[in-house]
Amino acid sequence: MKYWTMILLAGFTLVPLTVVAKAADMGGAAPVTEQDISGIYLRGDLGGSYLNWSGGGNSWAFIGDAGIGYQFDQNFRADLTYNRTSDFTPSAGNTLSTSTIMANGYYDWKNESSFTPYLGAGLGYGWQWGGGAIPSDQGIAVGLKAGVAYEMTNNLALDIGYRFNDILAPSQSTPEHQVAAGLRVKF
Repeated sequence: MKYWTMILLAGFTLVPLTVVAKAADMGGAAPVTEQDISGIYLRGDLGGSYLNWSGGGNSWAFIGDAGIGYQFDQNFRADLTYNRTSDFTPSAGNTLSTSTIMANGYYDWKNESSFTPYLGAGLGYGWQWGGGAIPSDQGIAVGLKAGVAYEMTNNLALDIGYRFNDILAPSQSTPEHQVAAGLRVKF
């Protein structure tokens, strides 16, 4: 339950940013150009992750990630993201943390509203750090993503989404169901 509280608190800290960003946009909409659509962006997210693990019980943990990406056109974008999940406790005295570096591709469904739903997939490499009886390992990382972005300005979007991440390590896989909220800032 404490992880949901952290997610809600993280979401409430983003609310003032949306008010300020929307107030800055009140001057009227400028015409959208190709330069407004494409470009480099930075992203950061906070949230929670549920470990659906075959090596023991299931557990919740806090996640954070950061990345850099490029918006190719109004529908396609890609990014390179580092994701860190800390301190799952699948059983008494045992801990597990994960990290991934993943290249992700996304398809954005642009429409007339400020809300843009998206789907994505990623491939990369991941590390598992075990404590207690859980071994450390590493392997190929895969991910699937779905969510919605709320465009507060032409350069700032609030992103809320679900991700399935898994590290396919030789000794154990770590399927995670992640829910996160964050910001994308385009330059």
